[in-house]
Amino acid sequence: MTRPAKRPFAKGRQPARKTPHAPAETRDLEVAITDVGARGDGVAFADGLRLFVPYTVAGDRVRVRIADSDGKGEGVRAELVEILDAGPGRRTPPCRHFGRCGGCTFQQMDDATYETWTVGMVRGALERVGLGEVPFEPLARTPAGARRRARFAALKRGKRVWFGFNERQSHRLVDLEECPVLAPRLFALVEPLRAMLAEILPDGGDADVVLTDLEGGADLLLVGPRSLDRTAREALVAFEPERIARIAWQPTDRTAPEPVANRRPAFIRFAGVPIQPPPGAFLQASAEGEAALVAAVREGVGPAARIADLFAGIGTFSIPLSQQAAVHAVEGDEPAVAALGRSVQGLRLTVERRDLFETPLSAKDLNRYDAVVFDPPRAGAAAQAAALAGSKVPRVVGVSCNPSSFARDARVLVDGGYRLVKVWPVDQFLWSAHVELVGLFER
Repeated sequence: MTRPAKRPFAKGRQPARKTPHAPAETRDLEVAITDVGARGDGVAFADGLRLFVPYTVAGDRVRVRIADSDGKGEGVRAELVEILDAGPGRRTPPCRHFGRCGGCTFQQMDDATYETWTVGMVRGALERVGLGEVPFEPLARTPAGARRRARFAALKRGKRVWFGFNERQSHRLVDLEECPVLAPRLFALVEPLRAMLAEILPDGGDADVVLTDLEGGADLLLVGPRSLDRTAREALVAFEPERIARIAWQPTDRTAPEPVANRRPAFIRFAGVPIQPPPGAFLQASAEGEAALVAAVREGVGPAARIADLFAGIGTFSIPLSQQAAVHAVEGDEPAVAALGRSVQGLRLTVERRDLFETPLSAKDLNRYDAVVFDPPRAGAAAQAAALAGSKVPRVVGVSCNPSSFARDARVLVDGGYRLVKVWPVDQFLWSAHVELVGLFER
């Protein structure tokens, strides 16, 4: 993390977490928004330029500001200055921070417009690889106030700690006063965290805070500062003992978390089975989103008696599936494998640690299973998809948080003889340009 430049800020302006570049010369244009692109920006055309305008909807007529130095790549990013005429899908955003906070992209869209865009983004990714005719199930929506995991940024200036999310495509920090996305129990910790961080951060110091709402209390992982003195450790140990079950610290994202306070077990249940995640471990963003994904995966594997769950994490799918079949879970992250391994007693579940990017399961390995589930990170599973395409597994269920990489992997499977039977879109990153999906492939 880079320390911000020490300079005064105008009233109401948010501090940056690193020194900004000198501004380029700008000019204003009036344009009509014709569409909304894959990253959530409205699309307009003017003076021979393709413009990307955040926080707009199709049909808006707006005044925008562009920098004369822009104009490379697929288009030019423009700043929204004023809405002159509102498009038919526009509504009043529910959060006062919308338009500055980078956490949400689509609060300006009414529900019908937002759902249409979300499903359209998934279908568009599949159309680009020639798979656009697949049937879709209805979009599963996550309600407001359901986000159970979030990563916040914190920055101390003088005696004040700014705490919240960065502006979109910026290191400038927006100080949170409300958040309709977060679970209320998480947001209730924002002010106590601000006060505690004022004690332990030096002037100009910054850190990230990963909060997860678990049974037994919240899990807190502090990423930065690079060192903790005795006073800082004591402040952490004393912090919110009734609401925080576990606290860990790591100097940077590349270091292992160090336990600071373990007050009581903090766990999550998959199909009733408790599992204690490692500090800061990946977890589906909401219980509702997780339930929708699990239901789709279960339907996808059907009556399979032997299932491989690849990129299994801490068992989101492995544990529920083990109630209906024998499951072999494969995951590369050592803490996740250890956490899942501690929960296998009494389950029809075996666990293997394996880097599926470097050493994917071969077609011969895969052919022993009746169904395979794979849920890779955003980059997708190119090597594992190629091995699956050469296998004889009757059913393959792909789970993804990136329609583009899913579409690429889907094309590989279809070229290998599979048929993409059905897609379930799942919106658990409310009002954002991120969408998850499940796809069923059959031979």
